[in-house]
Amino acid sequence: MPTIISHAAVPLAIRAGLGRRRVPPSLLLAGIAASMLPDGDVILFRFGAAYDSAWAHRGFSHSIGFAIMLGILAAALLRRALPPALAFGFVACSAASHGLLDMLTNGGHGVAILWPATDHRYFFDWRPIQVSPLAANRFFARVASIAETELLWIWTPAAIVALALRANRPPQGATT
Repeated sequence: MPTIISHAAVPLAIRAGLGRRRVPPSLLLAGIAASMLPDGDVILFRFGAAYDSAWAHRGFSHSIGFAIMLGILAAALLRRALPPALAFGFVACSAASHGLLDMLTNGGHGVAILWPATDHRYFFDWRPIQVSPLAANRFFARVASIAETELLWIWTPAAIVALALRANRPPQGATT
């Protein structure tokens, strides 16, 4: 997995590109939480989940199905403050980005991105991101190489997306 902080790059980039009016603080926080939440699945190891199980790390919580469920929850919870389609889309995309980024890493057992249709775990053929170990002692031994690949393959593309969205944003005060 990329580090948990780097998963926030996607909602942060979308917000930076679309602006505060389209993505208010409450929605940004929901998107950041949704982008990081899938890694909470590591707690299931303490309850006996096998690593290859759909109920363990990179299982159901890293899937598009889970992202859709989070999007529906966000649309329901934020419906009084935001258009439901906006809340759904932003949160679902933020959550789905987690599994997709993990599929770009060079380690682990893959991602059950298509759960519940299948428990099969997938990687992309191209995997340039250095995997971040679950164990803290192994993480700190490789922090420089992890940070380097995340800067190059997550934060730089996120900044490019933010700039592209910003360049195509209607001028302040224009109707959309």
